[in-house]
Amino acid sequence: MFVEMNHIKKSFGSNDVLKDVSLTINGGEVYALLGENGAGKSTLMNILGGVHQPDEGTISVNGELEKFNKPVDSQEAGIAFIHQELNLINDLPIYENMFLGREPRTKTGSLDLEKMIRDTEEIFQKMNIKLDSKKMVGDLDSSYKQIIEICRAMITNASIIIMDEPTTSLTDQEIERVFEMMVTLKNHNVGLIFISHKLNEVMQICDRYAVLRDGNLVSEGLVKDVTTDDLARFMVGYDVRTEPLSRKRDLGEEILRVEGLTYKHAFKNIDFSIRVGEVVGFTGLLGDGRSELFQSIFGANDISSGKIYLNGKDIKIKSTLQAINKGIAYLPRNRKENAIIRDMDIFENSSIATWPKFSKRGVINTYIHKDKFKHLSEKLKIKMGKRTDNITSLSGGNQQKVVLSKWIATDPKILILDNPTQGVDVGSKEDIYDIILDLADENIAIVVLSSEASEIIRVCDRTLVMYQGVIQGELKGNEMTDHNIMRLATGGELTNKEWEANYGK
Repeated sequence: MFVEMNHIKKSFGSNDVLKDVSLTINGGEVYALLGENGAGKSTLMNILGGVHQPDEGTISVNGELEKFNKPVDSQEAGIAFIHQELNLINDLPIYENMFLGREPRTKTGSLDLEKMIRDTEEIFQKMNIKLDSKKMVGDLDSSYKQIIEICRAMITNASIIIMDEPTTSLTDQEIERVFEMMVTLKNHNVGLIFISHKLNEVMQICDRYAVLRDGNLVSEGLVKDVTTDDLARFMVGYDVRTEPLSRKRDLGEEILRVEGLTYKHAFKNIDFSIRVGEVVGFTGLLGDGRSELFQSIFGANDISSGKIYLNGKDIKIKSTLQAINKGIAYLPRNRKENAIIRDMDIFENSSIATWPKFSKRGVINTYIHKDKFKHLSEKLKIKMGKRTDNITSLSGGNQQKVVLSKWIATDPKILILDNPTQGVDVGSKEDIYDIILDLADENIAIVVLSSEASEIIRVCDRTLVMYQGVIQGELKGNEMTDHNIMRLATGGELTNKEWEANYGK
């Protein structure tokens, strides 16, 4: 099977989103569709998926002209779309989610639950996925929800599958599993359109690439003929920095210290300290306990035992409001589920954390909030229309900057950033790195929780690597390498021979 999109144009009002874009996707290949947020990727795929219709241009499947007026038209033509916004119902079991909208029925007209369970378990077995098909989707973490979406596309026997940021919230092991699934599909002559900001993954799994910038197709070719630096340059229009960004600065006194911190099975006997103006990374594999650790420090979780010291004083934090009042801020992972409020506008999302701070007798002082937001939106270079536009009108990178502005507005002494660049494009990622370093220069202690070793290496002064709820080791400067981080993250230690080979005797 092959799909051709010829001379596609699409505008929303006066905004020309796609300007004469032509692509061909073949069965049996993984085709990378790249570009910054707002470049037109999602709009182009929404046209292929029947969500939008082009203003001009045509779509052909196997040489036959097709018109997709609605998503079901695209699905019937053999095209499946795994959207970035997962279309799952938490209150239903996995097997029912697998058949949403196309539920098989018995001769009597009732739902054929046995067939749903049987077919779901067959696809899980084929893909070596160890999940109970009867488990409620609401009990799954975001990584397994993504895997369910992929399996749901596979069970329709689609010939072309569009995967929009499929690995954003997955661990390395889960990404490898997804890639194995993709290779299996490719070997069965399924064409895969892979939309991602993770260029190392593009180099690993994709055969061909296309780059959109400002609605134009600016580059297309074989992945083997380019480097990640080439792709980044095509996406933003200039050379993107890859060197370490950490800056030399005079660190202040110790601001945060924890001793023997333990919480149930999430983490145990945690000891560390952070100084004013320091950027400290915490990394590891999913389930290492780092998010739970800092959620407890932020007052979102309890602590079984241990002590927290702020500016040398033993403190007890029982709530997130108490943490905010003590100068601790926490930007959570998974922006869509935990950080933005989709029904609120940009300004409301940026100011909600400081409503109690800038209010008197229950009346919110909007003048202070507006002045604060104006300053921060300029400082963080947030690209937007009106501040009253819905938060979902912004690109992922600009949404993340709005969430970041919300926490900076609390005037924190300690800023905890949990996967701060998850799901943002190359250009926005560089902007956020600069913001982190600028904040450290302003004597804010920064904690970066990240699964990306390259991110930790580029922005952090040092990193603590966690494994199964404990701190496995600490790395500084040139010690911070992919190899050393992975060794510690999987429970190993650096041998004396390796240490000497890397850093000298």
